[in-house]
Formats: sequence, C-alpha cells, structure tokens
Amino acid sequence: MSAVEHTTPSGELRGPSAVGGDVQRFASLAWTLAVTDFRLKFFGSVLGYLWQLMRPLLLFGVIYVVFAEFVELGDDVRFYPVVLLTGIILFTYFAETTGAAVTSVMDRESLLRKVRFPRLVIPASVALTAMLNFGLNVVVILIFALVSGVEPTWSWLQAPLLLAALVFYAFGFAMLLSALYVRYRDVKPIWDVVLQVTFYGTPLLYPIEVVKYEWARELIMMNPLAVIVQQFRHAVLDPTVPGAAGVVGGYVPLLIPLAIAVGIFALGLRTFLRQAPRIAEDL
Repeated sequence: MSAVEHTTPSGELRGPSAVGGDVQRFASLAWTLAVTDFRLKFFGSVLGYLWQLMRPLLLFGVIYVVFAEFVELGDDVRFYPVVLLTGIILFTYFAETTGAAVTSVMDRESLLRKVRFPRLVIPASVALTAMLNFGLNVVVILIFALVSGVEPTWSWLQAPLLLAALVFYAFGFAMLLSALYVRYRDVKPIWDVVLQVTFYGTPLLYPIEVVKYEWARELIMMNPLAVIVQQFRHAVLDPTVPGAAGVVGGYVPLLIPLAIAVGIFALGLRTFLRQAPRIAEDL
C-alpha cells in the first residue's frame, strides 16, 4: 500500500483526492508539470519545436497531394489547402491530448507512490502540454489562411469559443481514459482504433457537403469534433459554406453532440474522482 494512503476503521481505502482543496496549488502543479514535459520533449533536439510542427505538415502534404492532385477532391473546395491543414491540426490536438492521457497516470507511477498531490493534476498537465503545442500550431493556421487569401471577418470571434469547446471535449476523454487505463490495459489499443475511425469519420480530408446521403451527413455531425471542425471552417475560413447548424438543418439537432460532449466530460470527471483515492493501490 502506498505511504500516502490509509484505511478507515471500516476498511475503506482513503488516499489523495482528485482535485484537493487548494485551487491555486492545483493550477501551479499542473502548469509546472506541463511546462516541464514540454521542455523535455524537445530536450537535446536541434530543431526543437519544428519537429512538432512537421508532423501535421507532413501529413498535410501527403494527403493534399493525394486528394488535390490525384483524386482532385479539392478542386471545388474553396481554400482547400488551409481547410485540410486546419482539420489536421484540430484533430492532432484531440489525438495528442487523449492519446497521451491514456497512460499518463501509469507513467507517473513513481511520483504517485512518493508524493501526495491532487491526482487530476496528471491528465490536466497532459492537456496543458498539448495546448502549448496547439497554440503554436493555431498561429500557423492563421498565417497560412491569410497567405491563402482568407479575409478576416467578425465571425473570427467564434474561434476562441470553438477552440475552448475542443479543449473541453478532449479533456473529458483525457480524464476518462487515464482513470480507466489504471485498471483496464485494453483501453489503449481500443482507443487507438477509435482515433483512426474518428479521423476518417470527421470531415477533415473531405468537405461535409460531398457526402452523398443526408442521413450520413447528419450521422457524421453527431460527433462533437465534426461540429467543431465544420463550424470553424464556416466561421474562420469560408463563410459561404454552411455552418454546423446549416448541415444538420437547425440548432435543435446540435443539442445531441452538445449533450455527448457534456456527458463525456461529466463521465470522465466522475470516473476520475471515484478512482483517484485508489490509483496508487491499483497501479
């Protein structure tokens, strides 16, 4: 049993909580771990952050050549290169946050057994590290958009809200996956498959309007990530394409992906809160 855990007279295991009582300490710990991980990630690398930028750019380059030059999918899509790059970067943040969060608690096992601190700091630091990378990539999107001829409009004010929604959705999964993996090692391979399905099931490589059947478009838009990507394209890149509400036929159907996003966050938080006192023991 961990030195930071104890049992009550009734035999119930008690340990450090998920959040703790000091919000400032929680935020400070999460930020410190995030910055440390961000620096260590590029420690000893000559190109440093450029490697982080190269991953989505290389994927973008390969996909663009295939879909724009060979398949010619992007011929009828306005600003297709920047639309494609934006979708890849948004998905990369989601995949990086959730993928790293799966094993994050396990990776901190030695720290968990020695130090008493709020357990939720671990997935929070993972999300913050991914946000540091993501913030720099968003700057690349904006530069690329302006160079491509995208004109700034007032609808760009939606961008921070959409990015916040993406962070909210990804962090919900981060909490859920990190807590489940402590007990169920199958979570990682399952999530790898889910990410692959999500990549092709989200309108990243293709515009949603090319989907032939209306029911298929509506099904795709039940994915909160698809809603964010489509609305970001409408608000920031090309106001002439329909927004998320326009694709599904109104704002009421959007309550479903909204409920899914909120539900995932609530489930992830509840699962992590219940698992937190027992994490060291289950490891």
